[in-house]
Amino acid sequence: MHPFAIATAADAAYFPLLQGLVRSIRALPQGAGVPITVLDLGLGAEDRRWLTGEGARLAVPGWDHPFDRPMPEYFKAMVSRPHLPNHVPDAAVILWLDADCWVQDWSAIELLLAGAAATGFAIVPELDRAYTPFYDGAPYAHHLHDWYKACFDEDTARRLFAYPLLNCGVFAARRDAPHWALWARLLADSLRRTVLFVSEQVALNLALRTGGLPFSQLPARCNWICFRATPFGSADGRMLLEPELPHAPLGILHLAGYPLPRKQDPLTLSTPDGGAVTRPLSHAPPPGTPHATVEEALGRAFALYQQGKPEESGRLCRAILSASPDQPAAAFLLGVVEFSLGRQEDSRRHFALAVALQPDLADAFSNLALLERHARPRLAATLIRRALRLQPDALLFTRLGTLLRDERRGGEALEAHRRALALQPDSADAWRESAHTMRAAKRLAHAAQGYDHAHRLAPERTESLCDRLFASLSICDWRTHEETCRQLLDVIDRDRGVVLPLLSLLIGTSPAQQDRAARRFHREAVGPVPPAAAPRRPLLPGGRLNIAYLSADFHDHATAHLTAELFELHDRARFSIFGYSYGEDDGSPMRRRLEAGFDRFRDLRQADPDTVATLCAEDGIHILVDLKGYTQNARLTLLARRLAPIQVAYLGYPGPLGAELLDYAIGDRIVTPPEHQPFYRERLVRMPDSYQVNDRRRPTDAPMPTRAACGLPVEGVVFCAFHAAFKIAPALFALWMRILRRVPAGTLWLLDAGSDATANLRMEAARHGVEPARLIFAAPRPQAEHLARYRLADLALDSFPYTGHTTTSDALWMGAPVLTLHGGTFASSVAASLLHAAGLPETVTGSVAEYEERAVQLAGQPATLAGFRRRLEAGRSTSPLFDSPRFTRHLERAFQTMWDRHAAGLPPEAFTVEPS
Repeated sequence: MHPFAIATAADAAYFPLLQGLVRSIRALPQGAGVPITVLDLGLGAEDRRWLTGEGARLAVPGWDHPFDRPMPEYFKAMVSRPHLPNHVPDAAVILWLDADCWVQDWSAIELLLAGAAATGFAIVPELDRAYTPFYDGAPYAHHLHDWYKACFDEDTARRLFAYPLLNCGVFAARRDAPHWALWARLLADSLRRTVLFVSEQVALNLALRTGGLPFSQLPARCNWICFRATPFGSADGRMLLEPELPHAPLGILHLAGYPLPRKQDPLTLSTPDGGAVTRPLSHAPPPGTPHATVEEALGRAFALYQQGKPEESGRLCRAILSASPDQPAAAFLLGVVEFSLGRQEDSRRHFALAVALQPDLADAFSNLALLERHARPRLAATLIRRALRLQPDALLFTRLGTLLRDERRGGEALEAHRRALALQPDSADAWRESAHTMRAAKRLAHAAQGYDHAHRLAPERTESLCDRLFASLSICDWRTHEETCRQLLDVIDRDRGVVLPLLSLLIGTSPAQQDRAARRFHREAVGPVPPAAAPRRPLLPGGRLNIAYLSADFHDHATAHLTAELFELHDRARFSIFGYSYGEDDGSPMRRRLEAGFDRFRDLRQADPDTVATLCAEDGIHILVDLKGYTQNARLTLLARRLAPIQVAYLGYPGPLGAELLDYAIGDRIVTPPEHQPFYRERLVRMPDSYQVNDRRRPTDAPMPTRAACGLPVEGVVFCAFHAAFKIAPALFALWMRILRRVPAGTLWLLDAGSDATANLRMEAARHGVEPARLIFAAPRPQAEHLARYRLADLALDSFPYTGHTTTSDALWMGAPVLTLHGGTFASSVAASLLHAAGLPETVTGSVAEYEERAVQLAGQPATLAGFRRRLEAGRSTSPLFDSPRFTRHLERAFQTMWDRHAAGLPPEAFTVEPS
């Protein structure tokens, strides 16, 4: 075994510097025969031949510490250092020298070896007087504090940041020293928290400063960090000297901190007698790209990106990083470019590299957070906080508030928004996101005020006007309703801004207007990038079609209450059924039932679009059914990724999507008649009965409460309208009040939407001449108890223009007749479709006047209402609306027709499913 060996590492880019290191060692008499081991991180064939000729041994390291994401190959050098005894098997002492070092005086090597022999580990502290130029003059201790905290915790940072950093670019240690194991363990702990370009140094410093193990601290000339303080040149230019002690040659020159091209650049140095000499800061520099050329190349890459040429910009960035891997600006710009091209994993990797190269790059942390916000929201919040430590900024506080809101940490979210507004009170985005958080916290009046403020600051951002209307509707505050609706209809008709698609269904729009609103929203919110080409997934003869249902609502949610039995009823001889969920797991019995109802259930909350596409390919998905559309928590970027050969819109959103995202939309002859096809990019598939599936396991056995228990009068007609408050427009409420005035013994039973909504509705009732006490509010109850309340209702009054969906089928399931107005759009026709399929077309009206007259008429005909109830209760087991097996067979026939056209090479086309 050799008394000692020198170890280092390099790739092809660093090979010229490695040549300088090897030549500097071999040029000294003591270094002529010293064993040298080079960790090969990607050297070229010629590089390896040269090193072998110099007597160096090559070792190809693996990843001594596994990472959960792709990392640059040269990070192997970082994680391999605590494991050097495994890579250098034939030396009693291992002396590590970074490839950008240069041995000029062998006495430094002797000091390192002596220190290792005495204590087991020898290393050099970086000197405070050298810190001033580092990081644009910021106190170096500040960066040390941040590094220790990021890698470990605040207590560690407070204890250690004042100590000079022990630089592990040069050190010596005995093979049997206990320091290696402690260093490896602490580095592994650190890398589980974060990955920094100084992670291994931070871990080593913690090991040496707090591990209780002795170590030797050597003078700075054993590892002179040139970047921190420019050395002197000797009078003849042959030696570099320490500025404080110009008679003392530097033992080991270390070019840490220089960009790679500058490490090969000549530099003008002062001499002790006041003269100057120009010489390179490397032992034998090969020709290299001057630093100015790298800066020019970065400028050119940025200009290309600004000119809309991301591919060219990316190629130039990759060329820069190939020649000079330590360029954080190039890594950052490449991350931006990859993101703009939809390559999220590549973007994430390059932003991570930028952070590793420059840990104080706030924008890189912020952009990483954007990439992680869906898949790993807690990590995203941590990254945003890290960016905020570096650069307090209103936009970053706003993003943090949004992430915390999504994590249901409302108090923290509101505090983040408060700080954003304190920094930038004129930011429309900050006001809007703050209002979103107020809305999530059920502080709807405050939310409406915030949206109004955002709209006044940026009137061209018409989304805020939509948000204000929605918040106002949710508390039944209609003071500006008519004027706001007029403005939004004008926005749609003149295409002068965004109207949120779901809101467009609430304000009396036509199918053409809904299509225009959806197209503009998709263009602005999802982007103009056309969806990817459909993947080719042939179906073998006799094989099963793989159907994936995609939703955020696979938990205790209205969509789940409708669809749960559908997933269970599919014919497994012909279809394999997959559940793709990107919403919460609420732990409810419904969630467990849904998980069991699919052949395979995938939780995609942590998956980005590329990962989801990979999973779809692994599962061989032929048809993807989206159950969301433009509803809360939808991830439309997944649809744009084109996950399956056929993509279908179903159930979640009752209107056009305005984009080439899906091939088909499932409707029926009432909600999507043939004349609506011009307003849909999707081809319309008309089911023979209603488009809506229902679950026959919906509970019916909860005890019926008494009227008194529900706060209802013992006598009189009970009209129920268990709709979300935002569906109650002033014109609809006025209609209901006219009905109550004409039915003096009538009561209107509504869902309790909070104290603000209750107060506003009672005030409106009084304004219409109706005693406020005739409005009764039903508190939220579990599904079974809520459904049982329908048995107390004589007649359910439907909403308009957004009619009841699950609300209507719930009422019909429990035998309560529903009075509806059949409108001219999908959303305004759903209840009509359900009533026809339930066998009760008599309660479908064609005008507001007919609705009013029919309600008053039925209120005076208890026998007719009782007959309707008996018909509905009998139809619970016979009507097409609740015949779930029949519906499932019809839907499967639709899927098969879609696939047969696709397999024949035919484009999607509208069709009607014939009844069984």
